[in-house]
Amino acid sequence: MKLSDFKFDVPKKLISLYPAANRDESRLMVVHRDTGKIEHRVFKDITEYFGDGDVFVTNDTKVFPARLYGNKEKTGAEIEVFLLRELNAELKLWDVLVDPARKIRVGNKLYFGDSDLVAEVIDNTTSRGRTIRFLFDGTEEEFHKTIDTLGETPLLKEFIERKVEAEDKERYQTVFAKNVGAVAAPTAGLHFTPHLLKRLELEGVDVTSITLHVGLGTFRQVDVEDLTKHKMDSENYEIPDNTVKLVNRSLDAKKKVVAVGTTSLKTIESSVTANGRLKASAGWTDKFIIPPYEFKIANALITNFHLPESTLLMTAAAFGGYDLVMKAYKEAIKEKYRFFSYGDAMLIL
Repeated sequence: MKLSDFKFDVPKKLISLYPAANRDESRLMVVHRDTGKIEHRVFKDITEYFGDGDVFVTNDTKVFPARLYGNKEKTGAEIEVFLLRELNAELKLWDVLVDPARKIRVGNKLYFGDSDLVAEVIDNTTSRGRTIRFLFDGTEEEFHKTIDTLGETPLLKEFIERKVEAEDKERYQTVFAKNVGAVAAPTAGLHFTPHLLKRLELEGVDVTSITLHVGLGTFRQVDVEDLTKHKMDSENYEIPDNTVKLVNRSLDAKKKVVAVGTTSLKTIESSVTANGRLKASAGWTDKFIIPPYEFKIANALITNFHLPESTLLMTAAAFGGYDLVMKAYKEAIKEKYRFFSYGDAMLIL
């Protein structure tokens, strides 16, 4: 498929700047692949579509406050450092993006807060990318606590055009968040509440998790028309034994395996046995799912409404079928569904 196949206009007013007042009261579009039927519901109605033996696979990654503001040595120029991933915990080496990039060179020292945290730039990786080493005299726990104190919730400012607020620290985490490492939330999970999970449990639904630490590469602009030439950034993942057991049991019983989000979807599709079952594994995945694609594990998907030409939209279209998903998006715009991280949800059955 081509990049231009995923081009359409979303009115700016439909890109949600804030989450719904209650997580499970976002709107829910239900798309039926077998009939093409489209329903308009509320997210908490999702319990009506699942029952005994079905399993939900969630992503339990936890977003850390990855955006730091500081000053450059000598000049005091204000700089922004976006932490992408830790390369070496012992040496405190990190891959980062910097802004303004032209002012930040190898050898520069950067100061954050009241100089509680200092970093030295040791390498250039891309036009905006740098490798930095934090100079911090303390334990690893104290270091991460300092990052947590000084850092800001990493909302994508290119799309959510407002200042980060205190509420974002809690609302930009899912109720499943446990393993720290993501710089963006697995947004399909943002719609769940403990009460909704209890209702699913009463219906006999199992809820289990994988971990995939979402990186900014998920949102990186695709700049090639031929989608087969686009290279995804690698993201670290883990699929535990318990999840494998529950998923394969549901598959054997011909029940629903529901991927909660495209991050969960690509993770479980990255670790499949020769006979089409999930296997426990851990490592890195750069899997990029575009139409057409034969899914081996998931047979239902919960996902947000994504932006045009995004890799997330392409993956959703591979799952739901290109024509049907694009028809659903056209209807979503007509019906004024809310788009992006804090937006509404789609269930594809």
